[in-house]
Amino acid sequence: MSADAADIVDYETNAPTRFGDDLGMFRSVFERSGMCVAHLNRSLRIVAANADFLRRFDRTPAEVSGLDFGALLHPSVRDKLALQFTRLVDNQRLRFADRLVAPRTGGATLAGELTAFAVDNAAGAVESIVVLLRPDIGGGDGQLVSACTKVLTGMESRILEGVAAGASTVQLAVSLYLSRGGVEYHVTTLLRKMKVQNRSALVSKAYSMGLFGVGSWPPRVLPEFVKS
Repeated sequence: MSADAADIVDYETNAPTRFGDDLGMFRSVFERSGMCVAHLNRSLRIVAANADFLRRFDRTPAEVSGLDFGALLHPSVRDKLALQFTRLVDNQRLRFADRLVAPRTGGATLAGELTAFAVDNAAGAVESIVVLLRPDIGGGDGQLVSACTKVLTGMESRILEGVAAGASTVQLAVSLYLSRGGVEYHVTTLLRKMKVQNRSALVSKAYSMGLFGVGSWPPRVLPEFVKS
C-alpha cells in the first residue's frame, strides 16, 4: 500500500490529505519554505530537490541530479535508512519516519526528522519516493566524523566496542589476548584521543561522533573510521 491510497497529514493544517494522480500535494509541499523536499526514483536516486534541500545539504542541482540519496547520509545512519527505504519500495509499508544525520561542508552537521512516502503509478506499483526533512532547530554540533577520516586502529576499535558493550578490563584482556596492562594502555590512548575523562564519556563521545552504526548491538565501529 502506498501514498496515493491513504491519507497523508498536511503538517501545517494537521488535516488529512492525499497525493493525487497529478501529485498536486507534492508540488505544493515541494516549494514550501523551511522544509527540505526531494523526489527519488525507485533506485533511490534524486530526480528533483527544492531550494531548501539544496541549501541544507550544500549542493547544487547538478550535484544532486541522479545522486544516490544514501551518498548524502552519514555512515552511522546509512544502513538503517537503506533498510527502511527497501521496505518502502517493496510496498511493505506506506511511509516511515526516522532520524537523519548528514555531514555538511566545513565539518558542520545536518540533523532532523526524515519522513518518506511511496508514490504509486497507475498500476498500483511504487513508482517513486517523496522525502521530507524537517531540520532540527539550531542545526548540528559539528562533532560528526567524516567518512573519509580514519580515526582508530583496528585494536582501538575492538577495545572501544568492548567498552561500549560493558566489558570489563579482564574480559577484554581474555577476548583480545592482551594483558590487563595492555587493555588499560589502549583505553588510556582512546581517552586522550577522544578528549574525555572516563569510559562512560568515551562511549557517549563515540556515539555522538557517529563512530557506531545506529541500531546495532553489540556496538560495532563502522569500518569507514578504522585504519587498515
